[in-house]
Amino acid sequence: MITEGTFTVSGFTAVPVAPDAAPVSTALAVGVATMVKQYSGDVEGRSTTLFTSAFDPERGVGTYVAMESFEGSLDGRTGTFNFVHVASTHGTDAYDQHFAIVASSGTGELTGITGGGALEIDADGTHRMRFDYTLD
Repeated sequence: MITEGTFTVSGFTAVPVAPDAAPVSTALAVGVATMVKQYSGDVEGRSTTLFTSAFDPERGVGTYVAMESFEGSLDGRTGTFNFVHVASTHGTDAYDQHFAIVASSGTGELTGITGGGALEIDADGTHRMRFDYTLD
């Protein structure tokens, strides 16, 4: 099944990287943050996200990795599950994208969920999450 919803982000909070260790300096700064997303549409609910990136905000160049824990419903089926998504950018594009639902992470009516999906951003800035999933 393919389902889609939009989301908004709140609670974006930077977290120190290895606060007790000397940082390793590279050409792109590495950051870690937590955030909360609120979903609406055929994807309804919220997620908490651990977000890591190596990114240059001036040039818009870098890569991110996000692990999300979702609670809500897909197409009216309620439960929880985890998913991961990754993408890189040269500043105006997205490439090397990866999206996967974490196997064995589903609960409730989403027990046995597997699959993938995509994060898409419309020209007007609307963020969409699409899940292409199956249920056992």
